[in-house]
Amino acid sequence: MSKMMDDTIYIVSGLPRSGTSMLMQMMKQGGLKVATDEKRIPDKDNPAGYIEIESIINKLEENPDLIFNFKGQFVKVIAYGLKYLPQGKYKMVYTDRKIEEVLDSMETMVGQKDEEREEAKEAFAKLNRIIKDRIREREDIEVLFVNYNDILANPEKEITGIYEFLKEDGADLEKMIEAVNPDLYRNRREK
Repeated sequence: MSKMMDDTIYIVSGLPRSGTSMLMQMMKQGGLKVATDEKRIPDKDNPAGYIEIESIINKLEENPDLIFNFKGQFVKVIAYGLKYLPQGKYKMVYTDRKIEEVLDSMETMVGQKDEEREEAKEAFAKLNRIIKDRIREREDIEVLFVNYNDILANPEKEITGIYEFLKEDGADLEKMIEAVNPDLYRNRREK
């Protein structure tokens, strides 16, 4: 198992449908400690499963100190929730994905087209910029920005970068790489 620092909280973040579940699967398969309440089971939109804590995903705004229950573990916090992240000691992997693919994936998940897609695109792009700027400004967050599309295009190179950023002796790089399943990349856009 990993020798993760007990007082550090490890965060996987990004916009919804940007690859956070893939990253959490990667951490889990690589032997790192991940936080999950196992409330969301795998489904057609996420066949590999969701590794998350419902109270962190949905209620961090109401009770930000919940995050301190997960020291020494990886926990998923969606981008919007990072606005409520209290001062602490964090090491974060933040994933980007083409906004059009994020929106395609969200539409597929809910089963209908977004009639206000351009507005949604602008809102998500703006949220992503604001959150990334806030992360960069915080001295209590050490962050690595990654790209979902790049990870799928070159998993060995990109995941090696994540592995080196984490500096975890107990992590299994090969198993982390194996966690990437290109068959699950279904909402692909070339541009």
